[in-house]
Amino acid sequence: METLLPVFVLIVIFGFTYATIYILVRKKERMALLEKGVDASIWLTPNKPSVQGVRFGLLFIGVAIGILLGATLVETTSLNEEAAYFSMIFMFGGIGLVITHFIERKEINKTK
Repeated sequence: METLLPVFVLIVIFGFTYATIYILVRKKERMALLEKGVDASIWLTPNKPSVQGVRFGLLFIGVAIGILLGATLVETTSLNEEAAYFSMIFMFGGIGLVITHFIERKEINKTK
């Protein structure tokens, strides 16, 4: 686990840099549109059901199940520890996001 620390640090650094640049570019775009006199309603999103809480909830449930099953794989098989944990975390986190996609699509179809 100690060998993964530099990877996590790099991910955080790149993520912070990307977010900062994204915010600055978005601010410039908005200022340019305001200078041209464009209506601010283009930034408003249409009313759609919010499933953000469900998305994160199912993602975190999937990650937790992945951690538990990764630990089980490490104890019961000769699989490498990193491979077991990461494969299970990504698999069950992805399953949680796929389930959220279907829930969101169902809610959008219900509002139409």
